[in-house]
Amino acid sequence: MNTDYDLIVIGSGPGGYVAAIRASQLGMKVAVVESDLLGGICLNWGCIPTKALLKSAQALQYAKHAADYGISCNPQIDFEKIILRSRNISATISKGIEFLLKKNNIDIINGFASFSAANTIKVDANNEKREFSAKHIIIATGARSRSLASAMIDGEKIIGYRQALSLAKQPKSMLIIGSGAIGCELAYFYNSIGTQVTLVEFLPAIVPNEDDDISTQLSRSFRKNGIKVMVDSSVESVDTNGDVCKVTIKTKKGTEIVEAETVLSAVGITPNIENLNLEKSGVETEKGKIKVNEFYQTNVENIYAIGDVIATPALAHVASAEAIVCVEKIAKMDVKPINYKNIPACIYTSPEIASAGLTEKRAIAEGYKIKTGKFPFTASGKATATGEREGFVKLIFDAETDKLLGAHCIGANVTEIIAGIVTAINLGAKGHDIIKSIHPHPTISEAIMEAAAVAYGEAVNV
Repeated sequence: MNTDYDLIVIGSGPGGYVAAIRASQLGMKVAVVESDLLGGICLNWGCIPTKALLKSAQALQYAKHAADYGISCNPQIDFEKIILRSRNISATISKGIEFLLKKNNIDIINGFASFSAANTIKVDANNEKREFSAKHIIIATGARSRSLASAMIDGEKIIGYRQALSLAKQPKSMLIIGSGAIGCELAYFYNSIGTQVTLVEFLPAIVPNEDDDISTQLSRSFRKNGIKVMVDSSVESVDTNGDVCKVTIKTKKGTEIVEAETVLSAVGITPNIENLNLEKSGVETEKGKIKVNEFYQTNVENIYAIGDVIATPALAHVASAEAIVCVEKIAKMDVKPINYKNIPACIYTSPEIASAGLTEKRAIAEGYKIKTGKFPFTASGKATATGEREGFVKLIFDAETDKLLGAHCIGANVTEIIAGIVTAINLGAKGHDIIKSIHPHPTISEAIMEAAAVAYGEAVNV
């Protein structure tokens, strides 16, 4: 049967556009279908614009503490310009994705895609419907903010992350539900620019997927900076009548009502699959996500799914990695499945968080006897020189084999050093491999070597 394309990718986020480009490199005729802006949520409403906002917050903090560095200044906040800068950066990168797709001879089809059959999609744009067929189809439609029944997003007083990135005016107070990466990054941003922030987490600790020591440190830092942190707490209801929201919160000590001008729901995401007409394709789902094998093939031989629509970590770099593996498998290359036990995770608060591998609690649960080493940035020459001494690097080793199992970092710029640790874990590095690898001084990265030395009783600088 003649087909229009070798591969159609539905969605142009960090999974979709990467899949399309890699497929084109491998000689396939490729099209990408996108209903919104190229680059998906990550580039337009997630990773990139939040980092732009956080850079503004960081610049403000430097200015506020300029006297510590021997400089005098009087910083003023222009919230509208901060938001505008963020939106312009996203627009620039979205145009860059368009350039890359065109450079690789990939057709861009604008509109909403849904399945007509296992190898055919229908694209609806401006009340015009067109059909396209392909030998292979990859679903990479991403996800959106999830609402709690007790705090349904209305886009005005109860908002999701998209609205939080483009508010017309700065709220005087904000209550954030959920303390994952999105919740914590926006808590830090709004607190930094002067909004009164309350952070509510259902579980016993904020950033609950991180190592316990990381959660404790970030909570301490947030509270020191004036963020009200409420753990073991659940939002029971939100009364949006009146000038402010009245949020009823159930805590271990009883019920508390917190008032906030704006409520941000950051309790996770919902995959965008309900309008794909999957029943026409025969693709199976489970618990709201598409079922795939280790190479992202669904139960339908020619249909694949990657990124936030499947049950893997909802991270941009994970979607991109899945895209490469998926496409190379389609091309019949010899590829290995992704090791999901060694995925780097970064949270761009201040201090930053970066982690990879097993947490201490997880390593023990899996039966490892462990050695840990923690090097505080109070003992780091670079951190002291830059005036950012908060945080540490913590490494976890298998006590029997000496192999590195995990790393957990919190401090300035730690997101820039985690990639080397991921490589070390992948290569089976042992404690003394790290200790004997000369790290440059003075750097933040030498804390990795120092933490390994602490684990083996060989530390000199702490």
